[in-house]
Amino acid sequence: MPSPSSVHPLEPLTAAEIHTAVALVRAEQQAQGLLPAQRWRFPVVTLQEPPKAVVQAYQPGDAVPREAFLVLLDNQTGQVYEATASLTDHTITRWQHLPDVQPNIMADELEECEAAVHAHPDFLAACQRRGLDPATVVVDPWAIGHFGLADEVGQRLSRCLCYVRSTPDSNFYSRPIDGLVPVVDLNTMTVVRIEDVGAVPVPPEAGEYAREFYKDEFRQDLKPLSITQPDGPSFTVEGHLIRWQRWQIRIGFTPREGLVLHQVGYEDAGRLRPILYRASMAEMVVPYGDPRPQHFRKNAFDLGEHGVGMLANSLTNGCDCFGEIRYFDAVLTDSRGQVAITENAVCLHEEDFGILWKHTDWRRDHVDVRRSRRLVLSFVATVDNYEYGFYWYFYQDGTIQYEIKLTGILLAAALADEPRYGTLVAPEVNALNHQHFFAMRLDLDVDGTENSVYEVNSEAVPLGPENPYGNGWYGVSTLLETEQAAQRLIDPLVGRYWKVVNPHVQNRLGQPVGFKLIPGENVLPFAHPEAPIVKRAGFITRHLWVTPYHPDENFPAGPYPNQHPGGEGLPKWTQGDRPVDNTDVVVWYVFGHHHIPRPEDWPVMPVAYSGFTLKPLGFFDQNPALDVPPSPPKQACH
Repeated sequence: MPSPSSVHPLEPLTAAEIHTAVALVRAEQQAQGLLPAQRWRFPVVTLQEPPKAVVQAYQPGDAVPREAFLVLLDNQTGQVYEATASLTDHTITRWQHLPDVQPNIMADELEECEAAVHAHPDFLAACQRRGLDPATVVVDPWAIGHFGLADEVGQRLSRCLCYVRSTPDSNFYSRPIDGLVPVVDLNTMTVVRIEDVGAVPVPPEAGEYAREFYKDEFRQDLKPLSITQPDGPSFTVEGHLIRWQRWQIRIGFTPREGLVLHQVGYEDAGRLRPILYRASMAEMVVPYGDPRPQHFRKNAFDLGEHGVGMLANSLTNGCDCFGEIRYFDAVLTDSRGQVAITENAVCLHEEDFGILWKHTDWRRDHVDVRRSRRLVLSFVATVDNYEYGFYWYFYQDGTIQYEIKLTGILLAAALADEPRYGTLVAPEVNALNHQHFFAMRLDLDVDGTENSVYEVNSEAVPLGPENPYGNGWYGVSTLLETEQAAQRLIDPLVGRYWKVVNPHVQNRLGQPVGFKLIPGENVLPFAHPEAPIVKRAGFITRHLWVTPYHPDENFPAGPYPNQHPGGEGLPKWTQGDRPVDNTDVVVWYVFGHHHIPRPEDWPVMPVAYSGFTLKPLGFFDQNPALDVPPSPPKQACH
């Protein structure tokens, strides 16, 4: 294991460090008489990030203690613990029992759950009543949520959706068994009940999409497109530190959030200027819009109930990334605390992105144009039927863009009698209406820690002496001084955006340096304010939240949303209405993708896009991309 002095404090845990942390915890369990070890699961093992002040003061060679954070589940008692393991001193520095919480569901729990259902006589009987061969039935466990039912309190439950495979290689999501829902206790792996609202015909078509079903029908007129960088890429990588085109970015990877950005800065006039201390997608929730008994529970917290880092793809096969690529592995654990490495979990590469800037001076017959290049950091997670691609883009002009690419397979039901809650996408297949909400945690440190947040709206000047021709308008900046004042919604009709500025640093024009957050596609939830999903995911009722930095406030629905009744996270923290002016602020941006399915989304979805942009606003004295060189002659366009 590397010594503390040779490792940056934000470097992710190594396999050896994970092994040490788990061994320390097992020794602590034995010391407390908490045996046998095989009944314990490890939902989370990740780096315990040092205090922000320690990281910001770090210099190469400094000795910073290394710690691991662990969440533990005792299947026999259902008790949950948090632990902190010192990898430097080889001790457990914190061991805390957490009552009345459920940690995230783990991959091998899903496998064991499916096996338990297949072995249960009531399930076999339900298949027989429908004329189905149980060997063709796929059982897909989901988080059960929280709906105030007393008999579910204190149990670790999963509610399983069922499908039929037409052949061993077929797309089972196209053939749902509507109304057959096993419920399983994940601690004991016993079937609690079989919900059966009556047999509905299984849709007839297999809904195939895979290459083996289309190999004789591929288009024949697509010519090769190559991307080559004969001298290699323009970025450099040292461990998890990336340098590219004046950008400096450190990355991490957690089982819950997946890719995390640390200490993002831009070199300007020989000085690395900080922009983001830490940035990640902190939660996502997918509420479905069908209220019928077999569907109303379909609401997924894909981070808090599962963890997109644990569900990340290994980007080894296919073309998830294109060009000269540098991959990063994700060093994680399985539920028993064994090291589990997802190879090539994060992809780093460059892309051409059209024109960066251009002007033609026709009087001189002179053209100046620059090609834009962007750095791409991405990973892809498969969450049951859906795939999500998470992309950070960095541009040469100082812009940062975040984009989610949604693809995979729609969640469908048999048509039955209520098609209005979805769209008919194939014979007897009703793809359900749903929304995706993504909550970003952006710890901005724009040229320093003390920042302020403003809302900017454009206003038209009334017709009159000041505006005789009615064309006048201007932007109005309003300081968001407290947490309650900073709970805001988008409004594209007034060109609304938000800016984060450092009031203590000015550019050469006397303006405070800043970045602006530009919304992209967005929506509000259609679930009723009293709906259980809105109580559990209260953060989706606002697009902007601002809080003062607090090391324990990391997840907008709270740290343990699985089966939680709600009220935690951002709605709870902001009740105190703390001041957020001229302080270390965290900006939470929530954006939603609204999906009424189309037939063209079936049987596999073309990518849909959603995201936002962070753009420099007075951060630079002028266009910072003036020094990007023209394209070499061999790349000239004629």
